[in-house]
Amino acid sequence: MRNEEVFSVRGDAELTARAGHLFESARTEFLCAARDLKTWSQPEARAAVRNRMRAADHADFTPQKLLSPVALADEEARAHLWLVRSKGALVRISRSPLPYETILIDRRVMILAGQETPTGREYTVTTSQILVDGVHSLFRAIWDTAVDLETYLRSDVPHLDADVRMILKALGSGLTDESAARRLGVSLRTYRRRVAELMAELDADSRFQAGLRAGELGLPH
Repeated sequence: MRNEEVFSVRGDAELTARAGHLFESARTEFLCAARDLKTWSQPEARAAVRNRMRAADHADFTPQKLLSPVALADEEARAHLWLVRSKGALVRISRSPLPYETILIDRRVMILAGQETPTGREYTVTTSQILVDGVHSLFRAIWDTAVDLETYLRSDVPHLDADVRMILKALGSGLTDESAARRLGVSLRTYRRRVAELMAELDADSRFQAGLRAGELGLPH
């Protein structure tokens, strides 16, 4: 990376071309903070990260990912986080706003993601020790108050009464709304309203997702 302390690139291809080697040079620390998984989701950027993780064969090397609850919004994102966690990465969820979408490497390089634009996201890459140390301290402060992925999901279990659990069971059994409403002894309108409320409580966008979410949280249905 030349002698520049700070430089900007636009788009994932240019990021990989000018700074991709930095991912592969990590030896002791690889920290990633992001609101969700979209920042580093383009093929080139994710390939660089995956290559780095595959090459991380040092006993003291453990990638750490710090994300907001928004990262758990869909099943694909959750599956990805469980996957990287199963490969040895530490994943924590923070309710504190994350002011930067950042990668920190060995406390010597920082890659800061800017806003997405029609011509690609702009990234700032720096080796300025003052800047790196400042953001590193911020990362550590938020990390220390964040919660492990599994703990976060388990602690996020909503209180579900017996009727709601019966609705979950009805959804899982494939009953029609009419049959499920009769089984619960409520009107069709009431049943559908309660299904909608349940989906909102489980942060699910569909009935299928509600069932998956319930299983993920260990809720009987």
